Amino acid sequence: MARLAFDDRNIVWRTVEGFDHAAYHILSVDEDARIVDLLFKFAANERIALHRHAAAYRTLVLQGELRIYRSNGELKEVRPFGSYVAGKAGGEPHTEGGGDQDVIVYFTNRDIDGPVYEILNEHHQVVATFGIPEFKALYEAQSSCAA
Repeated sequence: MARLAFDDRNIVWRTVEGFDHAAYHILSVDEDARIVDLLFKFAANERIALHRHAAAYRTLVLQGELRIYRSNGELKEVRPFGSYVAGKAGGEPHTEGGGDQDVIVYFTNRDIDGPVYEILNEHHQVVATFGIPEFKALYEAQSSCAA
């Protein structure tokens, strides 16, 4: 069977200043259902900011492999393309990144009641959060640029 590549030529990737090695494209923000759906692209052989998932989520790796690292830098898990994972809110702080190529991952965040992501410093203190209000603002900015 032929292996198909994920074609992201029609996706306009955005970045947030100060968050290296990560780009995003928001698919939807549903305040009533408390769901945020988005794509992330993490750079090959790099790691994004230390964070914790504060909402239940599901992921599907669309391209490459997603590497997950414990806060001490130890490789915890490798999710190859096609991997689907459902996770609960909370969990240990970690970083993520691409393998030998950029990784593209679909994230759907569910049952949001507060932050979706807590960005942490090296002491595991929360330095920033992203919740529905932040994703809604990013989505609106993204949509206004596409018009």
